Amino acid sequence: MIAYEDAVARIAALALPLGSEHVPFERAAGRTLAAPVIARSSVPAQNVSAMDGYAVRDADTHAVPFNLPVCGESFAGSDPSIDLTPGTACRIFTGAPVPEGADRVIVQECIERDGDIARVVRAFGPGRHIREVGSDFQKGDILLPVGHRLDWRSMTTAAAADRKDVEVYHAPRLVILATGDELAAPGQAYERAGAIPESISFGIQSLAQDSGARILRSLRLPDDRDILRPAAIAALADADLIVVIGGASVGEKDYSREMFGEGLDYVFPRVAIKPGKPVWLAKAGERLVLGLPGNPTSALVTARLFLAPLLAGLSGRDPLSALAFEPRRCLDALPETGDRETFLRAQRTHTGVKLAVSQDSSSQMTLAHSNVLIRREAGAPAVVPGADVTVLDF
Repeated sequence: MIAYEDAVARIAALALPLGSEHVPFERAAGRTLAAPVIARSSVPAQNVSAMDGYAVRDADTHAVPFNLPVCGESFAGSDPSIDLTPGTACRIFTGAPVPEGADRVIVQECIERDGDIARVVRAFGPGRHIREVGSDFQKGDILLPVGHRLDWRSMTTAAAADRKDVEVYHAPRLVILATGDELAAPGQAYERAGAIPESISFGIQSLAQDSGARILRSLRLPDDRDILRPAAIAALADADLIVVIGGASVGEKDYSREMFGEGLDYVFPRVAIKPGKPVWLAKAGERLVLGLPGNPTSALVTARLFLAPLLAGLSGRDPLSALAFEPRRCLDALPETGDRETFLRAQRTHTGVKLAVSQDSSSQMTLAHSNVLIRREAGAPAVVPGADVTVLDF
């Protein structure tokens, strides 16, 4: 059994990217860049109007009111090489090329139109309302660096580089194996005495997808060696990472380690944390196997602490970026901890964090309302309400 920090350090050293591929933008969301996104052209490519109005030369403006004949129009997508004849104005729209020679755009609210005459009737102020060429970014600029995950905002930035695709790291392929004779599909457990709804795999699958994994399959398996062993062999053939739920302790039917045969090379066999001490990580050839406890809270806490950084690293990001602890004010008193580092479920509020009603490792009711984990070092003394604590998004 090792300390939590040691386990994290081993994950950080182990969780390396799985290679890269070029994908079109339709399949790039959520992926991590393996090469920078570089602008093909400057944006804007020419001076464009920031407002609807009239493009004019400063030399042709006078004390309000004054008139200018309208010589033409410029729309977004128009020929950018048009010239503005001295002594005239050009009707222009947002995003349209500014005619050569124009110094400013007078917004349409300051102008009254009378046929081909633009009559400036209101003071238009000092603003030029022109977006200059390259004012957003210039040709050759790095818009997004290697290691950046393409979220809904940066997808727009990446596409603006005018490239047909992006180079991203492979999404880690994941197989989830939930084990236990007592497990039944949600909606079926009530039909069999002693059965319980298998709930953990759904949370693990959601976390894994949010962390960049590609789920190959999620299976519900009984505690039967003849079924577990073939499932493990198939998972090792297909996946980069296998998550086994349950069977992680030393009970008579705890087969989660045994199902992978004698070839497991442990990264860590247990971790000195509460909840989740039975969590384990091993290499099986070039594959990784993460064993999570069968109690729901223990499984989700350990998945957040170990699966999230594993998937971050395998996806091309810094594994430690998934473990951004920060200080917060705790609204409740906290007891002293024992000989294991402890992670308490809590809820973030506008005034601080408040402990979940139940800290039991099997509790499921409070999971939906717990959105942070309070980290308490082993042997930490009791604290009073209002003390600062260290928390992690949960």
